[in-house]
Amino acid sequence: MDIIIVGCGKVGYTLAEQLGSESHNITVIDENAEKVERITDEMDAMGIIGNGISHQVLLDAGIKTAHLLIAVTGDDEKNLLCCVIAKKTGRCQTIARIRNPIYISEVDFLKKEFGLAMIINPELTAAREIERIFQFPSAIRVDSFAKGHVELLHFRVLSGSPLIQLKLSKLPQTLHTNVLVCTVIRGDQVIIPNGDFEFEENDVVSITATRRNSLEFFSKIGVMKTRVKNAILAGGGKISYYLAKRLLDSGIKVTIIEVKRERCEVLSELLPSATIIYGDATDQTLLMQQGLANAQGFAALTGVDEENILLSLYSNEVSNARTVTKINRISFNNVIDKLNLGSIIYPRVITSDYIVKHVRSTSYSQNSNVETLYKLAGGKAEALEFTIKSEADFTNIPLQDLSLRKNTLICCIYRRGKIIIPSGSDRIMPGDSVVVVLSGYRISNITEILET
Repeated sequence: MDIIIVGCGKVGYTLAEQLGSESHNITVIDENAEKVERITDEMDAMGIIGNGISHQVLLDAGIKTAHLLIAVTGDDEKNLLCCVIAKKTGRCQTIARIRNPIYISEVDFLKKEFGLAMIINPELTAAREIERIFQFPSAIRVDSFAKGHVELLHFRVLSGSPLIQLKLSKLPQTLHTNVLVCTVIRGDQVIIPNGDFEFEENDVVSITATRRNSLEFFSKIGVMKTRVKNAILAGGGKISYYLAKRLLDSGIKVTIIEVKRERCEVLSELLPSATIIYGDATDQTLLMQQGLANAQGFAALTGVDEENILLSLYSNEVSNARTVTKINRISFNNVIDKLNLGSIIYPRVITSDYIVKHVRSTSYSQNSNVETLYKLAGGKAEALEFTIKSEADFTNIPLQDLSLRKNTLICCIYRRGKIIIPSGSDRIMPGDSVVVVLSGYRISNITEILET
């Protein structure tokens, strides 16, 4: 596809990197020459220095023949206007980043009236992910499928865990629980394990199971924690606002610490049920005064990555809180992953995953389409959900009789409200939602998991 990205900030850069790696033709537009040059120097992309709402600039970028325009500047209204001009000039689909909370209840209206294929709100999406982690604190990451009915739960194997040196084939009879191990991240490796696989300390393991079985499993391996009842949020930005609103609606007590007085006043009006503290979240005395030692949830959500890292390290030192760390800019993933930061949230990566999913789902597919996509281990593996629309060569056949490609696992089938953790005798049927985990290749159609 020919794709135009307007805005070369953190999200624009990540999009150019991800979509370019999937063999799309990328053109980026920004008024900042240095940002454009950085992308064109590091990636196989064309660059235009100019304003994305300029008709002529869009023409120079090839809008008349483009398939998709993605507007991710820092200005919501500019993104909308850019999409309108693109629709009037060419025939492409358009995606706009809209972040202002005043638009949150108007998303459907904006999509319809502006003819948008998608509206993406990175802060709201990040808040939803953090909420899931606080709701299921045994996991360090929770990926949701089938409109929230199916979850891929990621956890770390800790010292003393009964899983250490246990063969995967012995897991059911040892723990007497029905879960399916989907992937294991060990250092730089992504493993889709077989029965001979043995767990090691610090492995990051993902499982699927029914909610009841997953709770039972976590209890038996000693990492069971109850849903948090109170949380401290460091930083009062958009993510904190969206997250606090969702947590409060779930009955969770929320304290927000924000360094800007004016923002505190705004948050106090928007979130009357939350406790808003005017102060510096990096002040250890203030954190202890606000009850960090007894907090059940802590999210480091300031605008400075280094502050967030230090805050999470301190939280894990002085409390048993479920810790979440927001990282926006720093890209030393190998170093960060070795630190005790709890769950790590990358808003720009979350945004990119959603848009990549949309791009793949627009590829013509007769039998299925990508509904959900999550990248694992920095993109080395993927978890995808497909909706099966009709009969196909792979439907109504026992899974054990399908010739799956190497490093591929069908980890869950969701059928008419029922979660099926598949065995070899189960079958994929029309109407199913199917969750697939794979490593080493990318797909847009579920038929691509089969050997040709």
